[in-house]
Amino acid sequence: MTGNGAREVLAIRYCTRTTTRAENFLNHHLYGEPDADIEMDYYFWVVRDGAGTILVDTGFNPVVGDRRRRAWWTTPADALPTIGVDPGSVHTIVVTHAHWDHTGNLHQFPDARIVISQAEYDFWTSPMARRSQFVTHAEADEIAYLQRADAEGRLTLIKGQHTLDDGTELIEVGGHTPGQVVVSVPTATGTVVLASDAVHFYEEVERDRPFAIIADLPAMYRAYDLLADLAARPGTSLVAGHDPLVRTRFAPHPAGPDVTDLTAARESP
Repeated sequence: MTGNGAREVLAIRYCTRTTTRAENFLNHHLYGEPDADIEMDYYFWVVRDGAGTILVDTGFNPVVGDRRRRAWWTTPADALPTIGVDPGSVHTIVVTHAHWDHTGNLHQFPDARIVISQAEYDFWTSPMARRSQFVTHAEADEIAYLQRADAEGRLTLIKGQHTLDDGTELIEVGGHTPGQVVVSVPTATGTVVLASDAVHFYEEVERDRPFAIIADLPAMYRAYDLLADLAARPGTSLVAGHDPLVRTRFAPHPAGPDVTDLTAARESP
C-alpha cells in the first residue's frame, strides 16, 4: 500500500440542475428573504492510491434519473477510465447514506466491499422506511441490492467511527438520514473531509441553515458543528455534497471540467 503522498481525492460531477432556495433550506421563510433559484450539482467521489480505489457513493442509476427528471451525462464505470482508473480496481465503496442519488450503480462493481453504517442499513430495511416522507428518497431495488450484498458477505456495517485499511476515517453523524456518514481522507497536502449530504451546500454550515430533507434536526445541527470544527483545523478542507462552489474552491483536474481535484485548493472560501 502506498503512503498518503500518492493519494488523490477527486469529485466527479455527473448531473446538475436548477432548483430553488425554498425547496432546499428548511423553513426558508424564517430568514425573511425572497425565494431564488439555486444551482445544485451531483457528485460521487474517488479516493485512489497505488493500492487501489475507494468510491464514496455511486450517484444515481440513469433509469432512475430519467424517471425523476434529472439530467445526467455519466456513471461511475464510464467516468473512471477518463481519470485513468480501471473500474476493476475499486475494492471498496462507502455508501454515506441510502438515498437514491447515492446508491445507484452499485451493480457496476460486483466484487467491491460495501461499507455503510448499521443505523442506515437498519432503517432502510425497516417498515419505517416505507412511510411516505421517507420512501420517496430511496429506491427499493437499490435497498434490495444492499441486502443481497449483506447475504453474500460483501457488506460491512459500522457504528460511530471506523477506519478503513488505508487510514480513511468514517464518522457516523446522522441528521439528514438516520445513519449519514462523513468521510475524512488523509493526504500529503492535508485532510479532505467529504461531507456528502451531511452538508449539501456550504451555507448550511457557514450560515446555520438546515437542509429541507431531514430525519433528525438536532443531529443535523450537531453534524454542522462537528464539520465546522474539522474544517477549522489546519490543513483540512471541507467538501460539500451538492454545492457548485466545490468547483471554485478546489482545483480542476486535467481530465476535464467535471472532475475536481480535492487535494489541491484553488482559493480560500
